[in-house]
Amino acid sequence: MRKILIVIDMQNDFIDAALGTKEAVAIVEAVKEKIRSYPAENIIATMDTHGENYMETQEGKNLPVPHCIKGSDGWQIRPDIAELLTGARIYEKPTFGSTVLAADLKAVSEKEEIELELVGLCTDICVVSNAILLKASMPEVKISVDAACCAGVTPEKHLAALETMRSCQIYVVNG
Repeated sequence: MRKILIVIDMQNDFIDAALGTKEAVAIVEAVKEKIRSYPAENIIATMDTHGENYMETQEGKNLPVPHCIKGSDGWQIRPDIAELLTGARIYEKPTFGSTVLAADLKAVSEKEEIELELVGLCTDICVVSNAILLKASMPEVKISVDAACCAGVTPEKHLAALETMRSCQIYVVNG
């Protein structure tokens, strides 16, 4: 059984810049410890990635805060986390969930038995979106989320997203 860690959007803009929160800052050390517990070849990371036209997109009209603009400092994975991701496969995604990531992991699951664990930001947007995409693509693969390594837009939305994932048969640990 190969256990794969998926580190969702641990980027500057979500931690302590444009859309950062104290809760996001508070999980950084736990996320680093989680990354250290996996072999490098079993770690995948995602990066929320927008273009200069972000404000013209549907997301930009609904969340009018420019963030994760490709090449900007806010788009970068936090440096102390990035240094732990050497060798990890990184997916740039233009929206909340990555269909490419789901398809790639489904292909892996057809060749070997895998288990997936998700950590990162934000619980109620990108973590839940990716968890549900992965579960829909691979209903028999065990998928878990470590609540202690996630933070939502607000503490209340974090808890609501964890409950949604539980309802979709995604295991929630530490929460």
